[in-house]
Amino acid sequence: MTDVVDRPAQPGSSGRHAAVEEQTGMAWWAVAAVAIPAAVVLLLSSTRYGYFGDELYFLASGRRPAFGYADQGPVLPLLARLMDTIAPGSWFVLRLPAVLLTVAAIVLCAMLAREFGGGRWAQALAALGYATSPFLLLQGAMLTTNAIDTALWVIITWLVVRWVRTRQDWLLLIAALVTALDLQVKWLIPFFWIAVAISSLICGPRDLVRRPLLWLGGVLAVLATVPELLWQHEHDWPQLEMGRIIADEQDILGGRLLFVPMSVSLAGFLGTLLLLWGLWALLTWDLLRPYRFLGLTLILLYLAFLISGGRIYYAAGMYGVMIAAGAVGLVTTAERVTAPWRRVLIAATALLASAATAFVLYSTPWRPADDIRPPADDAEAAINIGVYGSFGWHELTDEVIRVYDALPPAEKERAVILTDTYWQAAALDQFGRDQLPPIYSPSRGFGYFGAPPDDATAVLAVGGYEVLLRTQFAKVEPVGKVDTRIGFPGNTQDVTIWKCTERKEPWSKAWPNWMHL
Repeated sequence: MTDVVDRPAQPGSSGRHAAVEEQTGMAWWAVAAVAIPAAVVLLLSSTRYGYFGDELYFLASGRRPAFGYADQGPVLPLLARLMDTIAPGSWFVLRLPAVLLTVAAIVLCAMLAREFGGGRWAQALAALGYATSPFLLLQGAMLTTNAIDTALWVIITWLVVRWVRTRQDWLLLIAALVTALDLQVKWLIPFFWIAVAISSLICGPRDLVRRPLLWLGGVLAVLATVPELLWQHEHDWPQLEMGRIIADEQDILGGRLLFVPMSVSLAGFLGTLLLLWGLWALLTWDLLRPYRFLGLTLILLYLAFLISGGRIYYAAGMYGVMIAAGAVGLVTTAERVTAPWRRVLIAATALLASAATAFVLYSTPWRPADDIRPPADDAEAAINIGVYGSFGWHELTDEVIRVYDALPPAEKERAVILTDTYWQAAALDQFGRDQLPPIYSPSRGFGYFGAPPDDATAVLAVGGYEVLLRTQFAKVEPVGKVDTRIGFPGNTQDVTIWKCTERKEPWSKAWPNWMHL
């Protein structure tokens, strides 16, 4: 059996994909040969280092349930709270949902290749392309919004692609319901649906946007998001302010000039080849004509995130369907070219696959903590944030507890902790909340958890600038220091602990000016 059943479209086929009128079977063993090792890599990676800063923040947020948060929806905090309730203090268990969804995305990438008419080799190549992307795979080793959001996009695109082939409208309803869930994670998925609506009206199938069940699902998604929107409205829409801040941050990564190249490079060595091949095949091949709108969708998403200053990984949820189309295109091309060119194509693909696999294994956090060297500068720390952001939290907590225990009894009774970053606040909330007074931070979403009480007589400020602290306190003195060998600068490295007394104005008045995103 060939990998693609190439059959010309029949008149009156109502836009059904001619290449898959005889649907190929699912090559479960070939896909499992990729998905199972990928799952092992993720599971082992999940056990190596401690909590990542954002994971600590999700745990802290989960202990303060709300319909919305300044920088995310409620799903990740609730999920973190659930997993921590099942296995308190286990970062391995905390990460299992991200691992499972990432492995599911690998399998769905192969299933997308099957929807496009791909057989065993195309399905295995699609799974391998997804699994050898360091970004697409290894983000699943931590519980982050990116890992969950990307996997949900893959589920949604598979449902849309399957609808194009089968015209079963219940698939669109499920896609809309998954969208409702994704809206509680990040606010990126509406960009996908707007781009799909525009591209399907241009390229077809135009009846996609006219399906009643899709609109019913859209209404349910909006209704499910109303509580979060009300929370944002009551707090002056911090999510929108976060968008502006993120846009300003992109200059660090080359700005708009390098946005598309860096976005594409996230797919990895093999994944980039398949992504570009898939985009070309979707836009030009008659074989994939019913799915051409997906190629235009990716282009529109790149334009939207480029203009709005989005992060380079915002469109990564579309990479699964692109890699799948590229795998089908590559295998189909290999079948059609002459034997010498076929051998060249197979050899080049095998070389890229080997290099991609080796790079993923190299990028995997296998090294013992003692073998990790400190970051040379803030840029290196930012690039390897997943590693450096997972160390130093216990040392930070121990030093803050030591300083607090050294306070005079009268000050201890009415003291509070004030941290410079939300990561620091979340770490202290996780590891020291039973030994420390209430913890506050004006940073990011933690600032919305509340201001210190006006009757607090002493504040232990963890980090921050002395000159800023003196705008609020008459007396500021250093009482502790945290400088871990490995850790994230400004969070666990070169951090001074200050004792601040004689406050100049009530926190209820000063706090709105201190809060920042």
